Amino acid sequence: MEAREKYLNEGSYGVPMSRKSKGINAERELVHLFWATGEWGAIRVAGSGSASYPSPDVLAGNGKRLLAIECKASGRSIQYLTEKEVEELRKFSSLVDAQPVIGVKFGKRGWFFLELDKLRVTESSYAVSLQDATSSGKRFEDLIG
Repeated sequence: MEAREKYLNEGSYGVPMSRKSKGINAERELVHLFWATGEWGAIRVAGSGSASYPSPDVLAGNGKRLLAIECKASGRSIQYLTEKEVEELRKFSSLVDAQPVIGVKFGKRGWFFLELDKLRVTESSYAVSLQDATSSGKRFEDLIG
């Protein structure tokens, strides 16, 4: 396992990271991916999910498009999102004229990005499986292209 990947999975002390730390590191990684293009800028919205106002995890733009991204990192083959997370992303995006996107990092498989209408609706939430992501999601290069 390369050093960066080990850090993203275990942290700097070789101890397994909490879910929160794993999510924060995934958000930071995504911000770096946008900046590395030389054409996109991005910021991580600190406190997203715990603030009293709706806000995405990452906001990215290139002067032509603005993306509001709710990020998830999963070592499993399925990731769930609450109805509140999806509705707040929809509301925020509508207010600032951004494209709402769900970004899920499935371990070593990397990032997949889905529009809200591509999410699977469950009894109490939304879900994205690895299979859903590979069939109807976009890879980073396709998202920004």
